Amino acid sequence: MMFENYALGKWIKGDGDGTPLFNAINGDEIGTASSKGLDFSKMMKYGRETGGHLLRKMTFQERGLMLKKLALHLHSIKNKFYQTSSFTGATKIDSWIDIEGGIGNIFANASLRKEFPDLPYYIDGKFAKLSQNNTFIGHHIMVPKEGICIHINAFNFPIWGMLEKISVNLMAGVPAIVKPATLTCYLTELMVREIIASNILPEGSLQLICGSANGIIDHATSEDIITFTGSASTGIKLKANSNLIENSVPFNMEADSLNCSILAKDASPGTTNFDIFIKEVQKEMTVKAGQKCTAIRRVIVPQEYINDVVSALGKRLDKTIIGDPKVEGVKMGPLAGLSQKKEVIEKIQQLEKTQDIVYGNINNFNVIGADKNKGAFLAPILFLNENPLKNTDCHEIESFGPVSTIMPYSDIDQAIKIARLGKGSLVCSIVTNDMKIAEKFVLGAASMHGRILILNESCAKESTGHGSPMPLLKHGGPGRAGGGEEMGGKRGILHYLQRTAIQGHPTTITSITKQYQYGAKQDTSGIHTFKKHFEEIQVGDTVITDKHLVTLNDIENFADLSGDRFYAHMDENSLEDTIFTERVAHGYFILSKAAGLFVDPKKGPVLLNYGIDECRFIKPVYPGMVIGVRFTVKEKISQEKKEDENYTKGIVKFLVDVYDDENETVMLATILTMIKKKNKL
Repeated sequence: MMFENYALGKWIKGDGDGTPLFNAINGDEIGTASSKGLDFSKMMKYGRETGGHLLRKMTFQERGLMLKKLALHLHSIKNKFYQTSSFTGATKIDSWIDIEGGIGNIFANASLRKEFPDLPYYIDGKFAKLSQNNTFIGHHIMVPKEGICIHINAFNFPIWGMLEKISVNLMAGVPAIVKPATLTCYLTELMVREIIASNILPEGSLQLICGSANGIIDHATSEDIITFTGSASTGIKLKANSNLIENSVPFNMEADSLNCSILAKDASPGTTNFDIFIKEVQKEMTVKAGQKCTAIRRVIVPQEYINDVVSALGKRLDKTIIGDPKVEGVKMGPLAGLSQKKEVIEKIQQLEKTQDIVYGNINNFNVIGADKNKGAFLAPILFLNENPLKNTDCHEIESFGPVSTIMPYSDIDQAIKIARLGKGSLVCSIVTNDMKIAEKFVLGAASMHGRILILNESCAKESTGHGSPMPLLKHGGPGRAGGGEEMGGKRGILHYLQRTAIQGHPTTITSITKQYQYGAKQDTSGIHTFKKHFEEIQVGDTVITDKHLVTLNDIENFADLSGDRFYAHMDENSLEDTIFTERVAHGYFILSKAAGLFVDPKKGPVLLNYGIDECRFIKPVYPGMVIGVRFTVKEKISQEKKEDENYTKGIVKFLVDVYDDENETVMLATILTMIKKKNKL
């Protein structure tokens, strides 16, 4: 069987015999993969011009709903992927992480639509006032790059590795070509087939290369984005490509790293936290047979606890049943392939020159339901390095399998020093209940780690664990880990957008951003905005309200109603050495009175006001001053219709500009209002 590539809108078999692919459990050949005959340049052009064009026309809300629909579809057919996943050596829990973790990543990125405007592009931050009279301002706009993403992924997570990346670039409005590691590309191919068959994504937004992609980055342009996940050595070679350097092509690298976990001295043997530490290390050694870029490679423990840790960890590893993942009770399957097993053993033999194996044997171990010589099976191997500051191979050599090294430290400063010897890691963790130790470790180790987990009995039950990067937090690390960032919620999406500064009159910037900029032209004609449906409202629509004379009675009555009797409102004899010259109106009275002035009380399209994004009290309001409100439509965001609702709606943000009788602003706020649409479909 020849596994196919998806290119130029069709499934294509590569020319020639292809690379043979094997079942990791029994060594049987399951097919071949080849990319010979594919024109990478045409694929990239097709993606940019077809997929990119269609994606860029969509708003963030539409892209988010597209991803939500895709996630729901894939979740409904998730069981299709488990059997094929087992061919990679994955147990059911390994497959769950890969398959459902990947789908969950799509859900998470789909939900980020709520943090973006109902536009194809994003407005970043606040405007910059560039002139005295505010007739010239600046802002930042972020538009989708008009290129294509090339995702070069590792073998260990054939589904998660793809989905966590494409969900981000699709949300940003950029198409992708996915190049999974050929070793396990058959599982990625199965997932892509289901994605393409669903017809949920626009044409050209996703392509797949199962065979080699050598030479593809030679065709990259400055608007393309290259991401790489895999070994540091391979990543460095790709990063040095002359085309990437000459054209300043963004290259994001997430490399395997020598991650560590630290046992603090307060988590002594016999405590709950000691048990949590042992369980976490054993889990990270054996999940995916240790083939995780975030797996614990270095186990850093107090000198006096070394024997206890070796003993406790050995007992837990004894319970790890190795075998065919389909057999009941098996906790760890084989590595992804025989080539991978060979590489891991070579690294074990290198490490063995400077440290001792205290648990496990590369030859003598039992396998359930399979032949350990035909499959890519390997037992967990635990080293002890009694002098990690002198014998540093453990900080240089990574054996990408179920292999870890225990090493001692004398105090927390030395633990930090040892942790940093990894020269940059994706993640480290520390188990402690001592907040001073936690603080000192985090501040000392953070600059060399992309993520730090502080684990203890208070959070262990709900913790996602040392090895689980989360879609709303960044994944990546400095130095050896590649120096890149993936995911990170909104931050991840922004990586695929070009930030451009724009300058002009507030009215011009409002027209471009579709967000009202202070000082822009206001439209005060027509009916009150609260009488308009969502579609009828335009950014810049403004209501100039009636005015109100603020009195001492207002201050007294509001104090009685709210219970706020702060001295500045109530005691004129206490104002010496303050900024106030007399009793001042409550800020929240001004806000409340503003609502009384701008609200149209009769029933109409407005459903509710449900929040305030920001509120600033700019100038004191004293009795005898007159206030009014300029109530301006700031931004509109359409919302999807929920199943239990018989109407459609959108969110309108209003700028509440309260001004005094000198026409100076005394308060600014942004309120959020839910308003019906005319269309009931």
